[in-house]
Amino acid sequence: MKPISKPLAGVRILEFDGLGPVTFAGMVLADMGAEVLRLTRSASAGAAVFSDVGGEVLHRGRAAVGVNLKDPADHARVLGLIDGADALIEGFRPGVMERLGLGPDAVAARNPRLVFGRVTGWGQSGPMADRVGHDINYIALSGALHPMGEPDRPPRAPLNLVGDYGGGAMFLVAGVLAALLEAKTTGRGRVVDAAMTDGSALLTGLFHAFRPRGLWSDARGANLLDGGAPFYRCFTCRDGKFVAVGALEPQFYAALIAGLGLTADEAPQFDMANWPALHARFEALFATRDRDDWAVHFEGTDACVTPVLTLGEAPAHPHNAARGTFIDQGVVQPAPAPRFDGQATPEAQPPALSLDEALSRWA
Repeated sequence: MKPISKPLAGVRILEFDGLGPVTFAGMVLADMGAEVLRLTRSASAGAAVFSDVGGEVLHRGRAAVGVNLKDPADHARVLGLIDGADALIEGFRPGVMERLGLGPDAVAARNPRLVFGRVTGWGQSGPMADRVGHDINYIALSGALHPMGEPDRPPRAPLNLVGDYGGGAMFLVAGVLAALLEAKTTGRGRVVDAAMTDGSALLTGLFHAFRPRGLWSDARGANLLDGGAPFYRCFTCRDGKFVAVGALEPQFYAALIAGLGLTADEAPQFDMANWPALHARFEALFATRDRDDWAVHFEGTDACVTPVLTLGEAPAHPHNAARGTFIDQGVVQPAPAPRFDGQATPEAQPPALSLDEALSRWA
């Protein structure tokens, strides 16, 4: 069967290899069909692992090209690749690309239509732009971290999903795609400044909308979506595993309490004064069965109860298996998302290229 062309087929992107969000963004763009060349330090060209981060998963779908940007010959070849590129993505600290002679002004003089995508923690401007940091620092400053975790404990970082990937990589991808669309019409590229502080702040937009209406407080674990509601949280089961309950709407809540053998009079949903007692009641009930027993018990209902699966368990779940949510290409990994025309298979890993081979391909 002839493979269906992907949406970004024909788009050429240079990825200056790094850690965290730029690597994830390069994977997503390659999954969407872009031809991405991953410019990496010569010693690691072709390796599955760069500084032991990413490996076969985050580096999938694009060829590694070894380069020494301090070598004049390699630098000239990289400029040649920039001439044929549609976009460039990088995640260095502000000023690094400029010092290398590869900043936005320098490359725009050669290729005015190039989209220059930059992802950093603090952004390209502001008093903290030059400071170091990590995901946890960026989401702390944006306000996204404070609501997460238990009320009587310090905030708990949600892995590095909110800052690095949600607030950084995905906003970089969205910005690059928007700028590529505009460049097709205007012939002019844009500089995309994706800051993880900005992106993670934007992700909290719903809660900023709630605050002036009195629907959200800064007290952790006291709100509708932060574990404060007994019908929107996780519970420990008899076997020490967990279920997730998300019965927000009244009809879903009715299905939940019916499945727990309770009535509306016993468990009024929005009587907040009774929430502590309801938490305790639900905890005691969920502790009477194993996690998978509860999954079977609520299957086919609208109670919004699901098992909390480990990373190792998730690929085998019947729904994930039926959709091909995970694939095995030597390493079990998430399939590309979103899907186009139902397809969710990444491109095969291309072999490493030399700079001359890369230039010849893009000539």
